Amino acid sequence: MNILKGILSESKEYYLDAKQKIEKKLSGLPKGSIKERKISGRGYYYLQLRVGKKITHKYLGKDKPENLIKQLSERKVLKAELKKVNEALRMLNRTEGRKRD
Repeated sequence: MNILKGILSESKEYYLDAKQKIEKKLSGLPKGSIKERKISGRGYYYLQLRVGKKITHKYLGKDKPENLIKQLSERKVLKAELKKVNEALRMLNRTEGRKRD
């Protein structure tokens, strides 16, 4: 039984560490999404994001913002990974809370 508790404890430490690392990476990445608007046949790029209850658009320019698109896709991958880590932590917390005979 002590071995199992040790494994669960190590797993929980691992996931808490992973969560902290992911959240740190997420804090440095921009939020929102890129939207292209066609005006008179030309494309103009905007960063669309939510500020409070409002959705705002910030003009980025005529050129496609490749670097920003890369950062936003990285953020999306990290958010999915964070969701999996949080689910694993919930499962570990549930198993810790159960009483054993």
